Amino acid sequence: MSRPEHQAGGARLVPLPERALWLPEANLMLVADAHIGKAQSFRRLGVPVPEGTTAGTLARLDAALARCASQGSPARGIVFLGDLLHAARGRSAGTLATVAAWRERHAALALTLVRGNHDGHAGDPPADWGVACVDEPWSPPGLPGLALAHHPDAVPGRYVLAGHVHPAVVLGGRAHQRLRLPCFHFGPAVGVLPAFGEFTGMHVLPRGPGDRVFACTAEAVVALPAPNQSAP
Repeated sequence: MSRPEHQAGGARLVPLPERALWLPEANLMLVADAHIGKAQSFRRLGVPVPEGTTAGTLARLDAALARCASQGSPARGIVFLGDLLHAARGRSAGTLATVAAWRERHAALALTLVRGNHDGHAGDPPADWGVACVDEPWSPPGLPGLALAHHPDAVPGRYVLAGHVHPAVVLGGRAHQRLRLPCFHFGPAVGVLPAFGEFTGMHVLPRGPGDRVFACTAEAVVALPAPNQSAP
């Protein structure tokens, strides 16, 4: 079975079930809205939320990297499309150490952060994470037709890949049978990635007639038919 994919900005875009976007020809992976430390920042405010969300996020990142490597295209770099860290109060010693240990295991990966709104409050990641930080919009080397950003705002002459809004799709008919899933939402000028973090909400976007939407389950990515079409 062929993998669902999309073409935009002169690049082949392959959505992965782990909620990362794979650019095979560039050996580059894109991840939006990791929000590392979000659960920790809520716990510091006295809100009871799950433990281990940072470890879960990094484990899924490992799974996405392994998926690409198993298909013969190991990643050389990861670009985080904003909100890598959730907040300054989420920078606990345990969270920072967990990410630093992950980084040591992946020292050969080139990591880039396109700063988002939360990064402005949380600050750039620690130096020992080895993350290059840039402002939006940013075009990676060799991909002049793309603009990588956090906010999904159009950029003339380039196709934008962004995050920020945590897109989702609702499937099913009756209210009690509906299923809300994270999705990739590709419009004519802007494509929006689902939130990658373990502790994030979702927002259903309006769908234009030419938009392509790919829903994510834990095991697969499913290309959804246009609203006036039936599923094959």
